[in-house]
Amino acid sequence: MTRQVVEGVSVPTDHFIGGRWVSSPRRFETRSPIGWELLAEVARGDADTAAAAVGAAVESFAAWSAMSIGDRAGVLHRLADLIEAHTDEIARVETRDMGFLFESMKQRLVARGALNFRTYADLMVGHRNRTWDAKNMWNQVQRQPAGPAVVITPWNAPFMLSTWKLAPALAAGNSVIHKPAEWSPLTAGLLAELTVEAGFPPGAYNVVQGVGSEVGAALVADPRVRRISFTGSPDTARTIGQAAATNIVPFTAELGGKGAFLVFADADLDAAAHRAAWQYDDSGQVCLAGTRLLVAAEVRDEFLTRFHQHADALVLGDPRDPTTDIAPLVHPDHRDRVHGFVERARAAGDVIVRGGRPVTGSLHYEPTLIEPASNLSEVVQREIFGPVLTLQSFADEAEAIALANSTPYGLSAQIWTSSRLRAERVGAAVRAGLVWVNTFLVRDLTAPFGGCGISGIGREGGDYALDFHSDLKTLMILDDSTE
Repeated sequence: MTRQVVEGVSVPTDHFIGGRWVSSPRRFETRSPIGWELLAEVARGDADTAAAAVGAAVESFAAWSAMSIGDRAGVLHRLADLIEAHTDEIARVETRDMGFLFESMKQRLVARGALNFRTYADLMVGHRNRTWDAKNMWNQVQRQPAGPAVVITPWNAPFMLSTWKLAPALAAGNSVIHKPAEWSPLTAGLLAELTVEAGFPPGAYNVVQGVGSEVGAALVADPRVRRISFTGSPDTARTIGQAAATNIVPFTAELGGKGAFLVFADADLDAAAHRAAWQYDDSGQVCLAGTRLLVAAEVRDEFLTRFHQHADALVLGDPRDPTTDIAPLVHPDHRDRVHGFVERARAAGDVIVRGGRPVTGSLHYEPTLIEPASNLSEVVQREIFGPVLTLQSFADEAEAIALANSTPYGLSAQIWTSSRLRAERVGAAVRAGLVWVNTFLVRDLTAPFGGCGISGIGREGGDYALDFHSDLKTLMILDDSTE
């Protein structure tokens, strides 16, 4: 097994297949956004690697799916205990590998990873099959494990988002092949080690490292795979969707957003402005962020003044430093992509209200606000996934709703108002899978999560995810049957 020490933690850098560590003749580099130093060379899988991982998942499926729900839940709870015990190590590695703020990673995201496994374990234990009588028949809807599942996860907050997808698949009784993103692959190896300690049978959880076009494409095209769950870009989802359709495999995708941040004149403007400035969190590399500030015209100037005050207070720096608010972007290619949006907006006549430049000597990008010349501007209509917000005004509620619904995305939105009636009215009219009112990033994990439009298909969260990872069967028994 090949290992590398990262932030004092020994990290496996090979594939994990069938309970064994498997190397590859080719490897790829993962570098830290903090100083762009080389962290490790990670195994680079290919079609043969993918086939071996699916084979291991197929072989393990019978034992894992046959385990009682209570026993399977016990394994998941032990994994959650281990995650909590290793929180500091996981957070240190992920901060160095991806660049997320260390304190936030440790206190929120790794803790959420443990909670994901606990939540789905408990949901499976507490589930009761629906039963009813109709037409002289006793009916029962049963959940049955679907089979091997491919889970493809993104580079932002990779540990937490991986557990969010892995937990329902495993709780439902499916074996899993996990393909982490190549820009932040390291904590998947740490998770694999913890599954062994938790008592997972070999092959129930497999990790295949590598480049998406090489190994990810082979995984989703394998006819033995019975579920595919993906988070990433719409373009990649279209390719995966074609493979899923060929094999008639259920496919769920979360594909980012362009969230509306609606501020009405009756809102607590300081609270709204403060939260608006915090949409720069994780350098804007958050799919749920409200990146389109839509502000009532009569309070636009006051809101903007307050926004600048809060944005000016943000500190760019090393994510391991507790005084840092804004971390670097994940990769030079991504920094260049973000800057490309800003440069094209500048050339098109959009007004750069603040920021608009990369920070010399690092992967930081200035927190940027753009006032577009048109609602059709590229910075309004496309996901940038960086610290770039847009500012537009609206005259009335109808225009606010029209602007909120004017992009092809529909993942999330925020509404800031003191009126409960307006919150309910506008919340119902905004096209999004999730709408917050006077708050942000507060979620009940049993609620459905997903997007409309090109923000995705299907829903994760709670029983919605467990149903996706199951085959639903209806058992019907004639009521006059005898024992």
